[in-house]
Amino acid sequence: MIEESATVVAIENDNITVTSELKSTCSGCKQIDNCGSGQVAKAFPQKQLSLTVKSTIPLQLGDKVIIGLSESALLSSAWQVYLLPLFGLLAAAWLGQWLVNNNILGHEFFAIIFAVVGGYAGFLLAKQQQSKLENCAELAPKIIRRQNQNIAITEITD
Repeated sequence: MIEESATVVAIENDNITVTSELKSTCSGCKQIDNCGSGQVAKAFPQKQLSLTVKSTIPLQLGDKVIIGLSESALLSSAWQVYLLPLFGLLAAAWLGQWLVNNNILGHEFFAIIFAVVGGYAGFLLAKQQQSKLENCAELAPKIIRRQNQNIAITEITD
């Protein structure tokens, strides 16, 4: 589970709105003055991400919470989004080149068209996979717990 801390800023029934600061990795590097990414990080102030989620945990305004996202769902989604178009492109390019080499197609240009169509088909397949309801539900962030919850101890025995 990938976790991030956030602050509750609005509550409406079971809809909880939280904000979290986006962190830049460029703030602590020694090369920040010589690096283009460091200059961009210095030019733009830290931004906040606002998110509304459903939660049954009793919360109040200002509470610090931990929101989480399934790591396996995120990795599966990334695999589909990046690799399906790439595999489609490579497989179709290989097929197009094979057809050109065997004189079935007359020009290399057709192999390039095959590659573009294969990449686009992989993109459409990834898009279709990502729009399924079960994928959307798995990729939705959830409030896991209140941060620094105090546990009342009523009795200690030896």
